[in-house]
Amino acid sequence: MNISRSLLILFLMGISFDALTAERPNVIFILTDDQGYGDLGCHGNPVLKTPALDALHAESLRFTDFHVNSFCTPSRAALMTGHYATRTGAYRTSSGRTFLHTDEVTMAEIFRKSGYATGLFGKWHLGDSYPHRPYDRGFEEVVWHKAGGVGQLSDYYSNDYFSDHYERNGVLESFEGYCTDVWFEEALRFIEKQREAKKPFFAYIPTNAPHSPFVVEDHYAAPYEDVATWRDGKASKFYGMIANLDENIGRLRQYLQGSGLADNTILIFMSDNGTAGGVGMDTDAVPAEGEGYNAGMRGRKASVYDGGHRVPFFLHWPDGGHDKGQDVDTLAAGYDLLPTLIELCQLEDPGITFDGMSLTPAIKNSGDWPDRQLVLQYQGGNGFTYAPEMWTDSAVLTQEWRLVDGNKLFRIKEDPSQSHNLAEDFPEMVKQLRSRYEGWWAEVSPRMRPIPIHLGNKAEPETLLTGLDWYMEPFGNPITSTRRWSPGSNGPIYLEIETAGRYRFKLTERHPAAKEPLNNVLARLETGGQKFESKIEAGALVSEFVVTLPEGPTQLIATFETPNGETGGAYFVEVSYLGSE
Repeated sequence: MNISRSLLILFLMGISFDALTAERPNVIFILTDDQGYGDLGCHGNPVLKTPALDALHAESLRFTDFHVNSFCTPSRAALMTGHYATRTGAYRTSSGRTFLHTDEVTMAEIFRKSGYATGLFGKWHLGDSYPHRPYDRGFEEVVWHKAGGVGQLSDYYSNDYFSDHYERNGVLESFEGYCTDVWFEEALRFIEKQREAKKPFFAYIPTNAPHSPFVVEDHYAAPYEDVATWRDGKASKFYGMIANLDENIGRLRQYLQGSGLADNTILIFMSDNGTAGGVGMDTDAVPAEGEGYNAGMRGRKASVYDGGHRVPFFLHWPDGGHDKGQDVDTLAAGYDLLPTLIELCQLEDPGITFDGMSLTPAIKNSGDWPDRQLVLQYQGGNGFTYAPEMWTDSAVLTQEWRLVDGNKLFRIKEDPSQSHNLAEDFPEMVKQLRSRYEGWWAEVSPRMRPIPIHLGNKAEPETLLTGLDWYMEPFGNPITSTRRWSPGSNGPIYLEIETAGRYRFKLTERHPAAKEPLNNVLARLETGGQKFESKIEAGALVSEFVVTLPEGPTQLIATFETPNGETGGAYFVEVSYLGSE
C-alpha cells in the first residue's frame, strides 16, 4: 500500500501512536537551498504564498537574528559540525574545498552514536567520494544527488529535476516524480519505518530547491508570472519552487499529526543562505522597486551584508513547550544548532569544543546570554593565500553592530538596510571588531589545507573524480553533467592512496553514462610522480591508463589535448583498484 494512503487511513481511524514514541524527541531538520529571509509570506513578502510555512511560523519559536554563511557548502559544514566552516576545510562550493576534515565529527555521527536512526534525503554538498559521502559521515539511510545541485557536474548524467537517477545508499536508482517530492516521500518512508520500530530518528531533509536552475511544474509558477518579473521572469519559477516546497511541508506536518509523532518531534526549518532568486541580480544592494522583497535588508546570496546570511529559523516542538509563536531576537548562528540539539535531545557528549554554543538558555529565556562577536568570511576566491589587511568579503557581527570589510560599521537594529556607515563616528568599536577578526583568522586559517579523496578503500571500489575536485579557481558556469568539454581550466586533485597496487584511470570528456566518443587526440595523466601519455583512437569512448601507486598522499592531473594543441583538464576520471602486483 502506498505510504501516503496508509497514513491517511490511520489518520481517519483516529489511531494515535503516542504510547510508542520514545522519550527522547525525534528530530526533523528541513534545510532549503537559497531561500532568503524575505522569501516567506509570514515575513512580509507581498507576493509569495506560503500557507504551510506561515502556519509553522505561527506555531514555532523563531530566532529572528539567525545567521549562516553566504552560500551552500560552508553553511552546511557549520551546521553539521558546530564549527566555523573555515575551520572544517569545507569553505566553498567547488575547487576541491567541499570536504570536511576527517577529524570533524558530524551531527549525524553524534545522533547515531546516541541510538538514533539517521537519514538524509536531498542535497549533501560536502563531498561526493569516500570518505566524504553522507553514509561515510554518520547517515544510515541516504537518498541523494551529488554536487551542489541536480544536474551539476558530478550528478548523474541528464538529471533534470523530473524522474531522475539518484543514489540510495551508494546504489544508483531511478525515481519517479519531481525532485523535491522525492526527498519528502523518501523521508516519510524512513520516518514511518522508525515509528514502526519504536526508534528515535534524526531525519535531515536538505532540499536542492529553490536553487537555480529554476525548474518546477508550470502550475506552481503560473500565479507569479505577472508579479515576479525580475531576473528576466525567472523569479516566477523560483517562487514556484517555494510553493512546491510549502506544499510538501504541509503534507509532512499532516503525517506527523496523523501518526502521533508531532508532539515529541523537534521540527526545524531554515535556509542555507540569503535569497538567490527573490530579488534582482545586484549582490550587495537593497532591492529596488519591482526587483523583489528582502525584508528591508541589503544583499543577497554571496553577500556579507545581512541579506546574504540572515535566514529564517523556526523550531516547533509541542512536548518542549514550543507550539506557539514566539520571537527570540538573540544573535545566533548555524554552528549553534549542533550543541543545541545535543542538549535538547540529551545526546551523548562528543567531547568537542564547539565554535557554537547551545541556544537552550535563549530558548528557555533563562540565564545570562553573552554579547557575542561572530565572524563571517565569504571565501569566493581560491583560498591559497589571504591577506587579512585587505578585509575582503568579511563581516563581524554583534547584537548591535555589523563591521563589513573591516571599514564599514552599521548599527543593525536602527539601520537594517546597512545604509549609514558609522565607522568614523565609532573608531574604538571598529578597532575592537577588527581585532576580533584578526584573532579569528589566525586561529582558523591553518585549517585551510587541502583535504584528499581516498582511493583503494573497499567502501568505494570505483571513484568518479570530476572538475569540481580540482584544487584551483573554479571554471565558469554552467557546471553541468551534460556540459561539452572545452580547453582551459585544470588543477590537481589531492588523493590519499589507502592500498598500494594497480589502479585503472579512465578519462572522459563528459559523464561516463553519456558514452560519447572523445573529440580530442591526446590524453595525459600525472600521479604518484609518474607521467603518462596516450594517443586517442577515433571513436574511443575513454582514454585508459593503468598505474601502480604506493600508499600515501599524491596528486592527480589529467588532461586532454585538442588537434590544434590546446589543453584542458579531463572533466571526469573514473578510478578503479585492480589489486596488488
